[in-house]
This record gives sequence, structure tokens and C-alpha cells, in this order.
Amino acid sequence: MPQTITDIYLPRQAKVEQIEVENSQISTFVLAFCDHAYNDAFRYQPGQFMMVSMPHCGEAPISISSTPTRPGAIHLSVRRAGKLTAAMHGLRVGDTIGLRGPYGRPFPMEQLQKKDLLFVAGGIGLAPLRGVLDTCLDQRDQFGTLTVLYGSRTPSDIAFQTDLDMWREKGVDCRLTVDAAEPGWDAQVGLVTSLMDGLHPKLERSTALICGPPLMFRAVLGRLTAMGFRDEQVLTTMERHMKCGVGICRHCHMDGKLACVDGPVFSLAELRKLKIMEMED
Repeated sequence: MPQTITDIYLPRQAKVEQIEVENSQISTFVLAFCDHAYNDAFRYQPGQFMMVSMPHCGEAPISISSTPTRPGAIHLSVRRAGKLTAAMHGLRVGDTIGLRGPYGRPFPMEQLQKKDLLFVAGGIGLAPLRGVLDTCLDQRDQFGTLTVLYGSRTPSDIAFQTDLDMWREKGVDCRLTVDAAEPGWDAQVGLVTSLMDGLHPKLERSTALICGPPLMFRAVLGRLTAMGFRDEQVLTTMERHMKCGVGICRHCHMDGKLACVDGPVFSLAELRKLKIMEMED
């Protein structure tokens, strides 16, 4: 039977199976639906998001940070930023939350096959790209070289350190930088764009995936353009205050498109047609 409006807005309960503390503000919650049959059948794609809810705390969209190639659980990496996310950081293993989804247009994984992929992220922006990267590693022969450029405010703010170490072990070129060094830090200090110095991608077979704060995003776009990347070769995710997640409330309206159903993944070429770049100046 087709879903009714009531069904669309009805969250399913999911149990916290594990909590991975990434830094003082970000934790990754490993979740499984309480309905075991539903959990076994649950599928999603990298770049999609879930609507997350808790009693008396409201509901918010959170990007899926795990890969569909490893079914049985879903990872949500959450930065403490408001009432709901603060409540999530108070969860313990065994607690439950409400989930509905997955929603949104994912990264075009089939189009990325055989491509060299350049991931550029800042802070929590690595979360939605994490699922793409792990998918590539689980299907390693289907993708080209993998390079990660990741910027944080300080070494203590670096998230996904375990993943970064594991990716390096699997041959991913991971480069880190921080805005301000701390005692013991002897690596790069500076903007994430400084990590692009010396990169010489094969443009005919490369795609860049970006996610991070607006200032970082614009600086990276400038460097990618200077390097010769075309707008069609740059993908990103657009953060908007989504309320329904299914295109009904139109709260995430963007110049004729809706971030929740037409995105959140867009190419830079699509964003320029929507005049999003000018709107966010």
C-alpha cells in the first residue's frame, strides 16, 4: 500500500549500539532499528540523510556517515550544536531515538566509478564524505586514486582520526591541516587550501567532493577552478533547515529546487544555474 502523510512523518525507533567519540563536540552514533526485519531490509546511498527525533527535542536532518556496503547498522556523526544534538550527546548505549528516511539525492556513485576522487572537507564536513570513501574502499577496483584533504581548527578538533588512520593503511593519500597548532603538532598549519599545493590531478578523470563551512567552500572552489576543474567535476552537499524531508513543507526552498528532494548533493554546475553562489555571497 502507498504511504500516507501520517506514515511519512512516523519515525521508527532505533537503538544505540555503539558511540564513537570523535572529539569534544562530535560523536558518531551506531544505530540499528528495533524492528529486526526492517533493519535487515534497510538500504540507503552515500550522501542521503535521516530525520532524527527525540521526545521534547524536535527533529532535525543528519547526514548518514556510514556506507551501504556494510549493512546492519547506520552511522550518524553528530556535532553538538542545538537542543536535539545536545540531547543526542547525552545518549548511552541501549537508548533509543526516532529515525525516518533515508531521504535526498545521493552522490552519483556509478558516475564516480573509474574516477580519481579528491575529497576536501572541514570539521564535521567529513561526515557525509565518509560513506562515499568507505564505499570506494569496499569496491576498490571500481575507483581510481583517493585523496583526502581535511582541515580542523586545532589538532584536538580533528574528528574521524581512527578512519583517517585506517584510510592511510589502505592506500588513501590523507593530508591534514589545522588553523592553530598545539604542543606536539608538527604537521601542516594553515587553511585547507594549502593542502592543495603540489597536487597535480589528471583532470580528464578526476572529480572533487567538497563539504565544509561556507568560507572554506568558496576558497576551495577558487583553487579547484584555478587547477582546471570544470563545474561538472565538483560535487557538494547543501545544508538547509529541512523540516519534512520529503518535499511537502518547502522549507528548504532554493531558487526553484528543494534541498531535501533535489539534493542535498548537487554539482557546482547545478548550483550556478540556481544562482546559489550569488545568493550566499
